[in-house]
Amino acid sequence: MNNQLIWRKSSYSDGHGGNCVECRTDIARVLLRDSQHPAHGHLTLSAVEWRAFLHAVRDGEL
Repeated sequence: MNNQLIWRKSSYSDGHGGNCVECRTDIARVLLRDSQHPAHGHLTLSAVEWRAFLHAVRDGEL
């Protein structure tokens, strides 16, 4: 993975230390992490898994 990719904070992060999720993407994957604990690792989702996750959130399944 290109190390030049930048982690972006979710627009839903509140800026006051709560709900802090960051992501970075490349062509095939989306990486998610807790911005308060970036050294604790990240979750890697394929493009297909990411779309399924977004649909589940939008549909109120999660």
